[in-house]
Amino acid sequence: MEKRELKIVFMGTPEFAVGSLQMLVDNGFNVVAVITAPDKPQGRGQKLAFSPVKEFAVSRNIPVLQPTNLKSPEFHEELKKFQANLQVVVAFRMLPEIVWSMPEFGTFNLHASLLPQYRGAAPINWAIINGETETGVTTFFIKHEIDTGSIILQDKEPIAEEDNVGTLYQRLMEKGALLVLRTVEQIRDQTYTLKKQNETLELKSAPKLFKENCQIDWSQSAKRIYDFVRGLSPYPAAWTELNGKSYKIFEVEIVEKTMKEVPGSVKVDGKESIHVKTGDGVVNILDLQLQGKKRMKTGDYLRGNTV
Repeated sequence: MEKRELKIVFMGTPEFAVGSLQMLVDNGFNVVAVITAPDKPQGRGQKLAFSPVKEFAVSRNIPVLQPTNLKSPEFHEELKKFQANLQVVVAFRMLPEIVWSMPEFGTFNLHASLLPQYRGAAPINWAIINGETETGVTTFFIKHEIDTGSIILQDKEPIAEEDNVGTLYQRLMEKGALLVLRTVEQIRDQTYTLKKQNETLELKSAPKLFKENCQIDWSQSAKRIYDFVRGLSPYPAAWTELNGKSYKIFEVEIVEKTMKEVPGSVKVDGKESIHVKTGDGVVNILDLQLQGKKRMKTGDYLRGNTV
């Protein structure tokens, strides 16, 4: 079957998307434009900063569009001028139908889970929070309902007991970039097959994370709290209040110890550990950040602070 000549528009914003964009460019695919978020003020000086995707696109002289409104007719007209026949989406906003239905060969998305599981904004976090031992990446064609389109390719990735979001994010970013390349190659070569998502499964979702759903519930089991903390580390970070002070918690360990106090009770053991009672045991806080202060290992924190 004859290979198609592809003209690709790539849509993405954070670091997670850069690997996929670079993979396409470095393998000779014609990325005619990049769509990314508007520049945002950052740091103390509040200077406007490029998104990671824009930084890469500018470095490779790829035209960049930064629409504030994806439903804007002006944006649609600009997009049409590139005459793309395929759109690739990695970590970007929800697209209106007029945008995702525009190219001849469709628009596909890379999602960091094994769909249909963990549809939503934070799939890497929730897979770890829920104690999963396996996740992966999926490419699928976009349709109306979010993360529900027909699957093109999937690739599995084990989750280790010591993984947190930072370590798993890096591996899925690299695995996802390879999957995007394979997907584009199969679309070009017209060799891909589609698989409908299995809607008969008991589905777990991956809703957006807010401060409210990142608070530690000390009445839960020690294992559940361990997974919760690593599923939010390093970002956005689990948090708690201990003795009236607010902390972000980045790492805990389960310890073989008994405490008769109520869940959430704290015992500082010398100058090296902070033990907290859970619903069924005890965890030791290893890495924390007092509100308004810098992140520290527990031993360093206790040398100059109290809990």
